Amino acid sequence: MFDNLGDLGKLKDKAEEIAEEHGDAISDGLEKAGEFVDEKTGGKRSEQIDGAVDKAQGLLDRLAESAGNAGGKERPAE
Repeated sequence: MFDNLGDLGKLKDKAEEIAEEHGDAISDGLEKAGEFVDEKTGGKRSEQIDGAVDKAQGLLDRLAESAGNAGGKERPAE
């Protein structure tokens, strides 16, 4: 059942690496996607959409930070 747990660790490492390298582009894409969905729903769910985008961006930030701190490296302040 847990034979592929090592693969999950590799997947997490890759997600962290991608978040660190391409975080700005991903964040921009999240914003654009949120705006698109908000437009298509006529603004009826703006708060929920904004909350979902914020949560996704928070996860992205945590992944990038985790990758930046791997091996004792510290990420520069933004």
